[in-house]
Amino acid sequence: MSISGDDAGGRDATGTGPGSISGYGAGSPADPLIRRAVAADVPALVRLRALMLQEMGLVIGDQDAEWRHGAGTWFERRLRDTSRFAVFVADDPELGLVSCAAGMCEDRAPSPTNVSGFHGHVFNISTDVRRRRLGHARACLVALLGWFRDETAAGVVSLNATEDGMNLYRSLGFEAPGFPPLQLRIEGLDERPDTPRAP
Repeated sequence: MSISGDDAGGRDATGTGPGSISGYGAGSPADPLIRRAVAADVPALVRLRALMLQEMGLVIGDQDAEWRHGAGTWFERRLRDTSRFAVFVADDPELGLVSCAAGMCEDRAPSPTNVSGFHGHVFNISTDVRRRRLGHARACLVALLGWFRDETAAGVVSLNATEDGMNLYRSLGFEAPGFPPLQLRIEGLDERPDTPRAP
C-alpha cells in the first residue's frame, strides 16, 4: 500500500507535527481511548465535521442546518459498511470524542501500480480545540492507516493536505502525487461540458 496526497476532502485542524505515536497524549489531563467509531458516535462525528468545515471558511449554520441531518444519515449508513468505511476516534474521559479520522475504500479500475483497484480516501480529520497539539489526530490517523493496511485491499491512500497538517502527513509517508487533481463544480453551469446543443 502506498500513500499520497491527492483527492480527498480531509483537513487536520490540530497543527500537530511529526513524532512517535507511543508518546502521544503527553501533557493531557488523561490519555483518550483510540477506538473505531460506532453508530452512537454519529452526533459527535457531525460536530467534529462542523468544526473542520468552519475552520475551512464555510458558513455551517446552526444546529438545525439541513446539512447536519444529511451528514448524520450519511455517517449512520456508512458505518454499517465495515469492510469499506471506518472512522477512528479519540474518546476523552472528560470531553467525549475529541478527534477523528475517517476513511473509505473506492473501487476504481485496476492499474499496474494498483492491481486491486481499491483506493483509500482519507477525510474528516478534526480535533476539538480543547485537546489540540497532543497527538490525538496522529493517533486516529495511524489507526486508520492500520485498518487500510490490514483489513482492506487498498493499494493507495490519499488525502488533501492543508498547511496545518502537512508535517503530520509527511511524517507518516504521504507525498505529493505526480498528477495533481483538478475540480469542477457542476452546480451553476449553464450547460454540461461537451453536451451538443439541440438543433
